[in-house]
Amino acid sequence: MPAVTTGLSPEARTRRARMLLGVFRLAIAAIEVVAIVANFRYVLGFRSFATANFFSYFTIQSAFLAVATLSIAAVFALRAPRDPAWLGILRTMVTVYVVLSGIVFAIIVAESSSHGYRVDVPWSDTLLHFVVPALAVVAWSIDSVLGVNPPVPWSTVGWVLVFPVGWLVYTLIRGADVGWYPYFFLDEAQVGSVFGVVVSCALVLVIFLALTATLVAVNRRLWRRARDRRARRSGSPDPTAAPAWSPAPRR
Repeated sequence: MPAVTTGLSPEARTRRARMLLGVFRLAIAAIEVVAIVANFRYVLGFRSFATANFFSYFTIQSAFLAVATLSIAAVFALRAPRDPAWLGILRTMVTVYVVLSGIVFAIIVAESSSHGYRVDVPWSDTLLHFVVPALAVVAWSIDSVLGVNPPVPWSTVGWVLVFPVGWLVYTLIRGADVGWYPYFFLDEAQVGSVFGVVVSCALVLVIFLALTATLVAVNRRLWRRARDRRARRSGSPDPTAAPAWSPAPRR
């Protein structure tokens, strides 16, 4: 009589988790789109509004990157057993971008009073700078816990600066031309000197590196735990374990 099995196999559970993760990624992308559209409609009410300025914010550009990356990652999660290695690098970098956007925005809001102005935080900014980054970290963490994708390589720490440095060069050149900067610490007139701008930019770039290194370290640690957990479930021996002692056979 054949044995009756109950529940799902580890592979089936992982596949179901991947599909749920794909739906979650799509949901975050949809929330991000809602936030971008709502924020654009909100700033239309300001007389000083300029479309080019809106799309020059790092937050907005990283939000578009997040929508594209999450959508691609959702397709892979729904249709493939694992993500390609390059997608893990991209997802980690974009997670850093949206998280750091939220951190910088929070600092600007906190410091605005000392610079003589107030920063209002509408619900669209709350979504962009706080809700979406939090959800992105959750989605990134779930993927790391599952551990079915290749571990994120340490080279990601270097790649993470490509987009911010390119954005910074564009912003400084454009700011000098049009007299507008998206963030006060990039404006020499508000910071007080070129040296102040350089120090601020260097500090932000260091935070990029530190945050990325932290995520890579966490991912690789969680990936090793997932690998060991699967090895224990399958009954395969742990190659790092010491060999069991057994008495010598009697002759």
